[in-house]
Amino acid sequence: MPFNKKLAIDILSREYDWTPYPQKHFESRFTKFYEGYWMPTRFGYDTRRVQFSSLIVTKQMTRDEAIKELNVLPYNQETIKEDIQFIANKLDISVDELMKYHTMEKKWWFDYNNEKKIFDLGAKILQFFRIEFSIKR
Repeated sequence: MPFNKKLAIDILSREYDWTPYPQKHFESRFTKFYEGYWMPTRFGYDTRRVQFSSLIVTKQMTRDEAIKELNVLPYNQETIKEDIQFIANKLDISVDELMKYHTMEKKWWFDYNNEKKIFDLGAKILQFFRIEFSIKR
């Protein structure tokens, strides 16, 4: 079903007096903090890239517009300290503890015991018998 973001916002605003949030998933203070601050500064992942990509593909945004938007920080530098304090309070931890989690060493799935070797062996057996084919990249 075709969807036009701007048209949906216009209808909701006009008919229901709805006010759009500054960004997708910013309706909650936690998701605003997590997607707008934590993900980009901790992991270098900006959720707007995926959202803008969808808008570009559906011709609701140009690539240049997306790049311009991505050059603007996804969080408000003037209020981020208040948001950090709010989130720490909600989690019942200190700001220092929260920021310790933010800066601690990153771990990956392969840093932990897992079943990857068994799955790889199973995949090779299935490939050998031509039950499963590998994806060539």
